[in-house]
Amino acid sequence: MRIIVLALALLWSLFAAAAQDIAPARQAELRHLLKHDCGSCHGLTLRGGLGSALTAEALADRPAAALRQSILDGLPGTPMAPWRELLSEAEVDWLVQQLKRGSGVAP
Repeated sequence: MRIIVLALALLWSLFAAAAQDIAPARQAELRHLLKHDCGSCHGLTLRGGLGSALTAEALADRPAAALRQSILDGLPGTPMAPWRELLSEAEVDWLVQQLKRGSGVAP
């Protein structure tokens, strides 16, 4: 169990390092996408709607890697579409980091 926790911590640190390379202008675009595109299903405040809530509290028990996978590849059988063709992996990592921090819709 301890090895799994350490492995997940290492993965999260790798995601966080890659996510820091996003230019400020692109970060603003990603915040807009998060609020308006993601918000169209998950609610403009990300507290839920057609899709589940994306608040830090709602995502607290969800591993970053699982969130990343859901964004990149979507969730088959649900309205959650894949974003792999539109977002880089680093951009998805940045979005996940913002959501986990609770700063997903901050200006």
